[in-house]
Amino acid sequence: MKKINNPDKMRIILLVILIILTSCSTAPKNSGDVYNLRRQAEAGLKSANSEAAKGNFNIALSLLTDFKRSAVLTDDSSLIIRICLARGNIMFSLGSTEEAFMEWDQAISEAQRFKNIELLAVSRIFKARGDLMSNRASAQSVLDIITRESQDIKSSRLYSAFAWQVRGLTLSSLRRYSEAEEAIKNSLNIHEKDKLLENASYDWYIIASIRSLAGNTAGALQALNESIILDRRIENSWGIASSYRAMGDVYTKTGRSSEAKEAYERARAIYVAMGNDYEVAEIDKKL
Repeated sequence: MKKINNPDKMRIILLVILIILTSCSTAPKNSGDVYNLRRQAEAGLKSANSEAAKGNFNIALSLLTDFKRSAVLTDDSSLIIRICLARGNIMFSLGSTEEAFMEWDQAISEAQRFKNIELLAVSRIFKARGDLMSNRASAQSVLDIITRESQDIKSSRLYSAFAWQVRGLTLSSLRRYSEAEEAIKNSLNIHEKDKLLENASYDWYIIASIRSLAGNTAGALQALNESIILDRRIENSWGIASSYRAMGDVYTKTGRSSEAKEAYERARAIYVAMGNDYEVAEIDKKL
C-alpha cells in the first residue's frame, strides 16, 4: 500500500488509535470469565499504536488484521468495532479509501447489532470525518451528522473530545474559523484535564492549521510551539516532526525562507533518526 503525503492525516491516525485504545476496553466481569483472546486483542491494539507511532503503518495494519480475528472468535462487539475503526483509519492514511469505508461500515453495523448507542454514534462520526477528508460529502452535511450523533456520546469524555475535534475540522472547512477554534479548544480542555498530552498536542496542531487558514500567522506559530512542547514531554517524535514541518509551511507561506529552512531541517533530522526515508524525501522536496 502507498503512503499519502499528508502529515495531517498521519497525525489523525495516531490520535485515533490512541482514542480506540483508551476507550471501552474489555475487562473481566467476574472470576469465572476467560479473557485470553480478548486480552491478546487489546495488547494487539497497543502494539499497533506503537508501530503507527514509528510510522510503520503496514505493520500496524497487519497486527490489527491478526487481532481482529481474535475479536471475531470471541464475538466481542466492542473489540470488533474498535479494531474496525482503527483498521479503517490506517487504510485511509495509506490511501486505501474504499477498504477504509468498508471497515467503518462494518463498525457501524456491529454497533447496531450490539445496540451500543454511543459506539454507533462514534462510528458514524468516524465515517463522516472520512467523508469530509475524501470530499465524498459536503462539509455542511458532515456538520449535521456530527451535531446529531454527538448527542448520544454521554459516558466517554474521550469520545466527546473526538467529536469536538471533528466538528472543528468541519467548521474550518466551512471557513468558520472562530467557531472552529472554539470547538477544538473544547476538545483541548478535556484532554488537558485528563492529562492526555498526545491528544492535547494534536489539538494545538489543529488550532495552528485553523489560525494559518484564517491568516493569523503569529497565532499559528504559537500553537505549533505549544504542540511541540507537549510532544517533547511524551517523546512523540512523529508529532514533533509534523509540527516542525507545518512550521516550515507557515514560514514559507509568509516568505520567511530562512526560518522555513531551519524548521524543515529540524523535521528532517527527526525523520532521519526515525529511519523514515519517505518523509525525508518529502522534506527534501521542500528544501
